[in-house]
Amino acid sequence: MLDKLEFIKDRFEEIGKQLTDPANISDNRKFMRLNKEYKDLEPIVEAYQKYKRCVENIEGARDILKNERDAGLIELAKEELAQNEPLKEQLEEEIRIMMIPKDPEDAKNAVVEIRAGTGGDEASLFAGDLFRMYSRYCERKGWRVNVTSSNEGTTGGYKEVIFEVEGNDVYGTLKYESGVHRVQRVPETESQGRVHTSAASVAVLPEAEDWDVDLKESEVKMETARSGGAGGQNVNKVETKVMLTHIPTGLVVVCQTERTQLGNREKAMQMLRTKLYDIEYTKRQEEVSRKRKTMVSTGDRSAKIRTYNWPQGRVTDHRINYSSYNLDAVVNGEIDDFIRELQTAENAEKLKEGTAI
Repeated sequence: MLDKLEFIKDRFEEIGKQLTDPANISDNRKFMRLNKEYKDLEPIVEAYQKYKRCVENIEGARDILKNERDAGLIELAKEELAQNEPLKEQLEEEIRIMMIPKDPEDAKNAVVEIRAGTGGDEASLFAGDLFRMYSRYCERKGWRVNVTSSNEGTTGGYKEVIFEVEGNDVYGTLKYESGVHRVQRVPETESQGRVHTSAASVAVLPEAEDWDVDLKESEVKMETARSGGAGGQNVNKVETKVMLTHIPTGLVVVCQTERTQLGNREKAMQMLRTKLYDIEYTKRQEEVSRKRKTMVSTGDRSAKIRTYNWPQGRVTDHRINYSSYNLDAVVNGEIDDFIRELQTAENAEKLKEGTAI
């Protein structure tokens, strides 16, 4: 591991020099790529330098215990060992986790799709609760949320809502939310106070870049219609709503959030690219998931992953058997503990597979 860490340190220093080169500074794309690599390597290098100091302190203390006769120095050396030996083990574990190869998709923005499942109106209300939960979580993270499509429920909430999330490492954080979310509570329409079970599905897709998918214009059929709902006279009187169909696969996307047909078409094309890209990405993820037991983050979006139990004030993630009894905080966007536990579980899986560098 030390040889690999030395190589990383050398690469880090080399990139640092390249970032000061005027030729690279003037090449915006290359500069951004180098800067990202520099920032990715920086925490590993800092941990490695801390680890080296720790090892040097241990070796120095052992040398004192072996060669010195002064009682004071011996006592100091024992204290040094007692402090640094546990630190050495801690740093080794941290570095091993840091060196686990990251999914290159993790840095991408994400498209999140929430759909009401079994449970009728209550499922739509729960889908609305999930949308607010993720919206508040994204707000805390400083991420930008943009709704691209929605279909409201008859009594509130959503039958379906699709939104984009832009920010740092969005997909790598939200990908754990893909799956079926189940709610257990007494609906407002229940006169006898019985607890009902409803569900909503969440799909988190990595947003495709233009170069990720070769989408040919000849393979896309476009239809237009007048947008519904608020948006001003232009939106409601002109055919700004766009529906695109990808002829080879039959995939359909609809966008009506922009004020012009051109704006909706561009956004719909981006949504279609993401859908097509997700098909291939999901295939790769399913190959990986077959090797894992807990299936922490996979393309299997039909799996029940989490239950929100209102009578008990409990939220349980079934993949890792982790529960929180702070339901009100969770549905208000405080899902960091769940994501952190899921990331830890996935890292443990990767370490068992021996995928660390």
